[in-house]
Amino acid sequence: MNEFIDIFSSTDPENVTTSIQLLLLLTVFSLAPGILILMTSFTRIVIVLSFTRTSLATQQMPPNQLLVGLALFMTFFIMAPTFSEINEQALTPLLDEEINIEEAYELASTPIKYFMANHTRERDLALFLSYVEAPEIETIEDIPLTALVPAFAISELKTAFTMGFMIFIPFLVIDMTVASVLMSMGMMMLPPVMISLPFKVLLFVLVDGWYLISEALLSSFN
Repeated sequence: MNEFIDIFSSTDPENVTTSIQLLLLLTVFSLAPGILILMTSFTRIVIVLSFTRTSLATQQMPPNQLLVGLALFMTFFIMAPTFSEINEQALTPLLDEEINIEEAYELASTPIKYFMANHTRERDLALFLSYVEAPEIETIEDIPLTALVPAFAISELKTAFTMGFMIFIPFLVIDMTVASVLMSMGMMMLPPVMISLPFKVLLFVLVDGWYLISEALLSSFN
C-alpha cells in the first residue's frame, strides 16, 4: 500500500508518468459503462429487445439479465471491427511506448467517430454543433465528441423506437382481434391479454421471431 502511495507522491519523471497513466486508466474504467451505452450499438439493441418483450406482454420473460447479456454480446460482435482498429492504431502503440497519451486519444477517437457519424442523423448533429457554435466541419475527424456523442444517442433512440413500433404492430392486431371476439361473445370479465398471450407467443415462435429481430438489428448497422 505504501509503495502505491509513493508512486503518486514521487517527483521522479518516470513515476509521474506512471501515475498519470494509472489515473487515466482508472478514469476510463469508471466511464466504461457510459462509453458502452452512448458510443456503441448497445442502446439500439437493448431498447429493441425490450420493446419485443413488452409487445409480447410476457412480463419478465426473458429476464432483464438475459436481454442485457444478449445486447452486450451483439454489441461486441457489431463493434468488433471498430474495436480491432482502435487496438491496432492506438492501444498497441501506446503500450509499446511508440506514441503518447494525447496521440493515442486522437487515434482511438477516429474509428469510433466514423462509426457514430455513419449512424447519426445530420439534423441531430447540426443541433448540437449549432449550440456550441463549432467551427466549420470539413471531415468527420473535425467533429468534437462533445457534440457527436449526444447526437448519436438521440439518433439511436429514434431508430430504436421506430423499430419497436414496427414490432408492436402485429401483436397489437392480435390483441384487438381477441378483444373484439371476446366482446362479441359477451365475455366482458375475461382479460383479453390472458387469451392473446398464447397466440402472440405461438406467432413469435412460428415466424422465428428472435432470429428476425437479430437479423434486423445486425442489418441496421451495415
